[in-house]
Amino acid sequence: MPSFKVGIDSYSLKPLNLSPFELLDWAAMNGAEGVQFSEVNLGPGQALDKTFLDELRTYAAGNNLYLEWGGGEHIPLDLTTGRPKDIAATNRLAAEQARRLGVTSIRSCSGGLMRWKKDGPSTEEFLRLMARALLAERPMFEDLGVTLAIETHFEFTTFELRRLFEMCEAPPGGYLGICLDTMNLLTMLEDPVRGTERLLPWVVTTHIKDGGLLLGADGFRSFTAEAGAGVVDLEAIIGRLGTSRRRPNLSLEDHGGDFVIPVFDPEFRAGFPDLTVPELVDLLRLAVRTRTLVEARQLAVLDRARWPQVCERRVKRGLRAVKQIVSGLAG
Repeated sequence: MPSFKVGIDSYSLKPLNLSPFELLDWAAMNGAEGVQFSEVNLGPGQALDKTFLDELRTYAAGNNLYLEWGGGEHIPLDLTTGRPKDIAATNRLAAEQARRLGVTSIRSCSGGLMRWKKDGPSTEEFLRLMARALLAERPMFEDLGVTLAIETHFEFTTFELRRLFEMCEAPPGGYLGICLDTMNLLTMLEDPVRGTERLLPWVVTTHIKDGGLLLGADGFRSFTAEAGAGVVDLEAIIGRLGTSRRRPNLSLEDHGGDFVIPVFDPEFRAGFPDLTVPELVDLLRLAVRTRTLVEARQLAVLDRARWPQVCERRVKRGLRAVKQIVSGLAG
């Protein structure tokens, strides 16, 4: 199997407050092969203008590092107020920046927690509104040669994203794609390997992230873990990605935090009509494995407040772990 490039997502090192150029330096010095910029930490007097983008592209190329870009949006609503939101201008700007950088996709993470809110639009309404907005933007993305990579976040399941692509007339390799966050699939009550398989043809970028899943009185509790230390089968997922026609870079993302998934609440559970018994059994197996690791003190929930203290060390170890997986698969 041909190898992958293994890099980092900028969010992982956000506490270090590095400039984009310093982040590229960190990557080069620590064995990362590129950076996905979820956000851009600009210094005083800096702007995301053509000069800055040209310099960033040249600097990355000079250090033999890949660049990936963010700034996209896919939900045409203000998730705080519920009011309509014009995302076309935002997406055009991000897509034009990506093209200037020589990047063929932009990550989109609207950061919603719709399943956890009971007073918002239904999932079907979100999908309808997104399909209408994104279909209208199709010519722009195609003209610029840029794919909007929707992150698997705490918004839509892989089943729903496939329905969205059907509604948007977006076959694999087109103007819409996926940024595959491997751990976030757990929080959406999906086995990460099964979820990867469902979206595989659309995956253009990744957040390679490990995690755990516990079962308690409030339901499931998912949490992040150092790459290679959790229960997300990264080897199987990367193996699946290796069969894709559009082999993505592997951008490690890591952070602290945990998320309660109230599966014992019938109303919450009803929001996941595609969840099958076999997949639920897979999740329960992962929960048993997580409990075993926790009790053996080989795995633990890391509070988000502690992330700044450990982020650099854990990202370095995570990079080595992902590269070892890639090396093993290639061998």
